[in-house]
Amino acid sequence: MLTGKAALVTGGGRGIGAAIARRLAAEGARVALTSHASAEPAAALVREIAEAGGEAIALAADMADPQAVRVVVAETAQRFGRLDILVNNAGMGVAASIEDAAMADFEACVAINFTAVFVAIQEAARRMTAGGRIITIGSVNGDRIPYQGGAIYAATKAAVAGLTRGAARDLGPRGITVNVVQPGPIDTDMNPADSPWADAGRAATVLGRYGATTDVASLVAYLASDEAGFITGASLNVDGGYNA
Repeated sequence: MLTGKAALVTGGGRGIGAAIARRLAAEGARVALTSHASAEPAAALVREIAEAGGEAIALAADMADPQAVRVVVAETAQRFGRLDILVNNAGMGVAASIEDAAMADFEACVAINFTAVFVAIQEAARRMTAGGRIITIGSVNGDRIPYQGGAIYAATKAAVAGLTRGAARDLGPRGITVNVVQPGPIDTDMNPADSPWADAGRAATVLGRYGATTDVASLVAYLASDEAGFITGASLNVDGGYNA
């Protein structure tokens, strides 16, 4: 579906981001993926994609640094000669009650989960032409937070949903779509299906199970394709009914 396209996936070295990078490459896109703490997994994924006949590059970047975000967007466009798809996947969580949360944790979460998304969208939009696709990985917790200690994380994910709607209005006249994908419980190394809190996550879904990273990647690949050209400003849940 994506032959000839160039994509940037932030936080693409592991988990959901790696699954997205792998799927976009399988669909024919050339993929740049950023990593910070997961440099070796990112390099391994680049090799895997190349062995499968695809093209990928890994770019080191601290997504908490706005200038680093600007650099990786510019480098992706320069290396591939274009930028068609941006997937804002890099993120972090904070587990702390409002009265106990440290200001440093709040600022770090906002920097990575929200500010980096804003900067990446701004920089990518300046380089995209009609048919461009901007997709942010949010969270169902932006709509529903059924546990204590998640206020800061939930706030950042609600913020990117609002940013998505506004950006869709701004960029729609240029033929660029902007959407947010909101995963529910997905089995990753940061949120494993065998963790102490996993039973509560499963119980909150309609299907009674965790999802796979490929479930998220499938929706992202569709939204990145020409077939999804009339979908924009949408918040799309991949959550097994968590928010039903």
